[in-house]
Amino acid sequence: MISSQHQAAPLAAQLDTNISRLQDQLGYSCDLVYRYLDIMLAQETARIALVYIEGLVDSEIVHENLISPLLSEQETRPASELYLSLADLIDQSVSIGPMSRVNMDQELITGILNGKTAILLDGSDEALLAGTSGWDKRSIEEPQTQTVVRGPKEGFTEDIRTNLSLLRRKIKSPDLRFESFILGRYTQTEVIVSYVIGLANQNVLTEVKQRLNNIDTDSILESGYIEELIENTAYTPFPTLMNTERPDAAAAGLLEGQIIIIIDGTPFVLLAPVTFFKFLQSSEDYYQRYDIASFVRLIRYASFLISMLLPSLYIAITTFHQEMLPTTLLVSLAAQREGVPFPALVEAFLMEITFEVLREAGIRMPRVVGPAISIVGALVLGQAAVQAGLVSAAMVIVVSFTAISNFVTPAINLAVAARLIRFGLMVLAGTLGLFGILVGCMAILIHMASLRSFGIPYLAPLAPYIKQSMKDIFVRLPRWMLQTRPVLLTKNVRRQRSSTKPDSSKD
Repeated sequence: MISSQHQAAPLAAQLDTNISRLQDQLGYSCDLVYRYLDIMLAQETARIALVYIEGLVDSEIVHENLISPLLSEQETRPASELYLSLADLIDQSVSIGPMSRVNMDQELITGILNGKTAILLDGSDEALLAGTSGWDKRSIEEPQTQTVVRGPKEGFTEDIRTNLSLLRRKIKSPDLRFESFILGRYTQTEVIVSYVIGLANQNVLTEVKQRLNNIDTDSILESGYIEELIENTAYTPFPTLMNTERPDAAAAGLLEGQIIIIIDGTPFVLLAPVTFFKFLQSSEDYYQRYDIASFVRLIRYASFLISMLLPSLYIAITTFHQEMLPTTLLVSLAAQREGVPFPALVEAFLMEITFEVLREAGIRMPRVVGPAISIVGALVLGQAAVQAGLVSAAMVIVVSFTAISNFVTPAINLAVAARLIRFGLMVLAGTLGLFGILVGCMAILIHMASLRSFGIPYLAPLAPYIKQSMKDIFVRLPRWMLQTRPVLLTKNVRRQRSSTKPDSSKD
């Protein structure tokens, strides 16, 4: 855990002293509430102060479950219990969920900032923290980035407790573990590492915890902060951690031996370790029959290659290798490019940059004007550019099909990697032709083979080749054949019994 910039000090026995120190450290913010109560216990008056932040606590819980029971103490508590400490009396009298005792001011401040109500007692050098947190939060909705036709429609939310409950509902096993970390000197963001004992690789788990403990930064506002700070290689376009907002995908990863990192305030959780082929798999692959799932998965691989290579292949063939085209197609392309003043490489860059601008504008602008951008992009910048002779119709088709293919990739971060690599391959194709594309592809494969995700080879189980794990890579074999988990992720590889094959002779 990373401590804040203030030095921790023990609480004093005087209530006024503790309140004064809290005001020095928390300031006089308008949302900070100090509530003083005088409780009469067997002819003795006890002073109590409640401190909480309005908006982070549930006011109804504070009044009904905390203040009312405390005020009723003066009438119901018998004098015979005075030998107990006042903290014991309060601990026993309030009907509220989690209650903890602290004796350091930093623990007290951390609790208040996390939505708890601090109960300070005059004459006691310890305080109570009551779990009264409650704030407005988004309801569980369908994930926006990973939609499926068949499968659960629930997604993670920004509330970390809701996300934990979604995982608990999926995996009802005592072996499911959650370990909490506090990261960010100013944000004090709660980060939870989740794994299943007996399935998670202990070496990977230790490495994940160590990298999280090594984080020393001002803020953690989203999972992307942590992803960049704990990934293996910084200088690569390929992601080495997966993110998902689907509880079923996270649960499936846990049951395969992966470790997930849940961050408060974001619906995206991280999964590690991960291999390249995981980014081309979808949750829906396991909810439909194996034959259609395998066909769709092959389509995804083809679309990923198209999104990287199609513009560069067009540039290389039309610039250096026209002999590879049928004569009629070559004549048609030559006629289209007759009035275009730019070479194919410049023409492709113009269209690709234009599409990237349109894509970014479509994401940032208000939704009510989104259709206007579609009209401008499709008609004005597409058809008008062709009629003006700036680009050829064939190039518009190539760029459009490339963009559509890019959307087929299930993982957004891998789709972004394909977009970046595409521009590099276009330059190689415009200068060296197909030879340049070949050199580029070889460099990409060598780079991918050198990548690791928490010690796991990025191209596993293809490189190194593991025959046992190839049943769920390019195609998905029937479920009764998927008897083992990925051998590199866990040592407990047996997933199901081998006698689950349907027997048609029983019909």
